Amino acid sequence: MSRSSVPADHITPYDRFCWSDVDVERMLVSGTQQQALAAYFGEGEYRVLVRLARAAQRARTDESLPHVFLIPGILGSQLGQRRRAPLPDDVLWLDPLDIQSGRLTLLSPDCGAPVVPLGTMLYSHLRLKLHLRARGFAVTLYDYDWRLDITVSAAAFAERLRAHGSGRAAIVAHSMGGLVSRAALALPGTAHVERAVLLGTPNLGAFAPLQALRGSYSVVRNIARLDRRHTAEELAAQIFSGFPSLYQMLPAPRDGLDLFDRSQWPRFGPAPRRGLLELARRFRASLLPPDGRFTTIAGVGQKTVTAASRRRDGFLYTITRSGDGTVPAASAAPPGAHSYYTPVAHSELTRDSRVAAAVVDLLRTGVTRRLPDRWVTRSRAQARISDRRLYALRTDKLDWARMSAADRQAFLENLNEPPSLPLRVPRSGKR
Repeated sequence: MSRSSVPADHITPYDRFCWSDVDVERMLVSGTQQQALAAYFGEGEYRVLVRLARAAQRARTDESLPHVFLIPGILGSQLGQRRRAPLPDDVLWLDPLDIQSGRLTLLSPDCGAPVVPLGTMLYSHLRLKLHLRARGFAVTLYDYDWRLDITVSAAAFAERLRAHGSGRAAIVAHSMGGLVSRAALALPGTAHVERAVLLGTPNLGAFAPLQALRGSYSVVRNIARLDRRHTAEELAAQIFSGFPSLYQMLPAPRDGLDLFDRSQWPRFGPAPRRGLLELARRFRASLLPPDGRFTTIAGVGQKTVTAASRRRDGFLYTITRSGDGTVPAASAAPPGAHSYYTPVAHSELTRDSRVAAAVVDLLRTGVTRRLPDRWVTRSRAQARISDRRLYALRTDKLDWARMSAADRQAFLENLNEPPSLPLRVPRSGKR
């Protein structure tokens, strides 16, 4: 794969904004960089963060509470390359200008670029951090390279937990971060972690990673609208198919479909890598069940792919409201787990104030009354859509430079928005 022709010292506004969460909190409290922060977060979000940051500053850290490690899911950490000072680091994910110029290919493991994590995505995680700090918790945002084998990320996270010492610790993890946490807490030297709250974690897998590998996932298709050089299918084949973590989140074999068997994948469209499928199968077999320290919060009521089957035109996905829009509820709250439910979308689980209040309860006492611990749906409504139909959607290209500030903000906020499909109750006798 050829590397991008863009010069290595190409500086974008997103590179200049690569500030740490601590720096941004300080700016929110003091009012410095107001214009830049309001442009980055949006005016409404900026005002919310200012209020939370000032509340967090007024609160004293309660030394009797565990230190909380907040770990994001896949796509939840910025990735890029280090530069020598005084140049800012080179952010690749998520920098729309670099994506537009085709530089996202540098994230491919095949490229060999020295990509490292450059902090968490603050739009998604700063609210929750500030909520916890305002309630007396010391909080560390933990960034990592979400492309890697989850066991590699887990080993690094376990080492970070050991470096914290034997003091009280807890984890709040979003999405794939919950799998990293589960694997980390199975390693030696992590017994001092008292509780782990998992938000929308695909404990039993999800179909969004399958769609990402196929190039039919909404995030991949939206990113491809910015990329002038590549289609979504090309991005899936050249970049995303090289991420071991995506394969490790595939659902377990079900209803005759074994996604870890390459022969059961369609012959057209992006194909999986046989070695990474086998790695994922071994990972799933080795992942220990959550122990008593774990509590899960599952989003429900959102249109979610909850099943897939093989058809001539590729995979056929069944969409119901039994999930958070990304992870099925049955996966986020597996049988036997201590679970709670909320009608909140996957990407909003770290931003919702009621969820944040429930997380505070769970970290303090292990239980909460803010969310129900049971959820039953009687809805039979569903929709179905194939890879081939998804390939026909969102094929237009966008010019980031010509988009208004409001349109840019809306695009980034809705990056994960699935296609709008009406759900209908199947006719009697038909699935």
